[in-house]
Amino acid sequence: MQVVVLAGGVGSRLSPWTNKMPKPLLQMLDMSLLERVVEGVPSELVDEVVVAGGYKVDMIEEYFKNADVDFDVRIVNENKPLGTGGALGNCKDVVSGRFACFNGDIVSSLQIEPLLELHKSNGGVGSLALWEVEDPTRFGIVGLDENSRITQFKEKPKPEEVFSNLINAGSYIFEEDIFDYMPEGKHSIEREVFPRLAEEKLLNGQQFEGYFLDAGTPSAWSDAVYRCIKEKRFNRGMVKGSSWYGSADNQFSEKVTESMIETNVEVSNSQIHRSTLLEGTVVGKDSVIESSLIGNKVTIGSNVKFKDVVVDHGSVIPNETIQVGGQWPPKE
Repeated sequence: MQVVVLAGGVGSRLSPWTNKMPKPLLQMLDMSLLERVVEGVPSELVDEVVVAGGYKVDMIEEYFKNADVDFDVRIVNENKPLGTGGALGNCKDVVSGRFACFNGDIVSSLQIEPLLELHKSNGGVGSLALWEVEDPTRFGIVGLDENSRITQFKEKPKPEEVFSNLINAGSYIFEEDIFDYMPEGKHSIEREVFPRLAEEKLLNGQQFEGYFLDAGTPSAWSDAVYRCIKEKRFNRGMVKGSSWYGSADNQFSEKVTESMIETNVEVSNSQIHRSTLLEGTVVGKDSVIESSLIGNKVTIGSNVKFKDVVVDHGSVIPNETIQVGGQWPPKE
């Protein structure tokens, strides 16, 4: 079947990394984020990956021309932002039959086969993977009956509107009939399509266990990286301590924990925790880098303290710089 990945955003929460690189191509250990998103679908089930995107799609196309992957990639370009529903609707001329669909920054333990089996047995237009949370007000929530059919759907409910702790996990099986329920142009599938399908008993839902992460913020990116390390979701590189190193030539340090360290990175007696350091970066003495994303060929001075910071490629960080949140260089 085909797999549609909704990747239309510019990834502003991960800027300046995404100023020059579209979010689907950001490297999470040894593969791109887009490859991570579709990793839960066995390669023998995938005919083609359709990327619904509108930001630097030429780079995505070029990357997958040369990438060693088991699937073909087709780009469906958004000339203007269309929302989640409009982006999917934009693919109706190239998608047919039953297909999988994923939000473009979800890293989870979901395996698609059980959801596919539910969909086949229950019928309907769509089946949603579900995740349980304590506070569902930032998500779309579902009501589920004893036959795993979704009885109602509410996007980002107010506290007094909450009727369930099961949320939409951004991973779906659809029939091509879904396009018949979509208005033309920009719209939200969560606000304008799912509630109607739920009312007509045409949606199924299935909870899964394990982990579910939206890798769209610096701290969540770091959480997703560490989860991939713990789950050994890599073919290249190695784990030393609690961190992944892209090469055996990297200098191992016990002060580097739960982090992704690419090749040719030097760390001089500094603490690195839950952070990503890309190729060619150098960190001076006695610095503390936490939950931060450090670009290629960055030079970090001594006694620097960064937390939840995204650092642009090629940056030079002066000694004793302290910053919490935001990006480097800081916005003017």
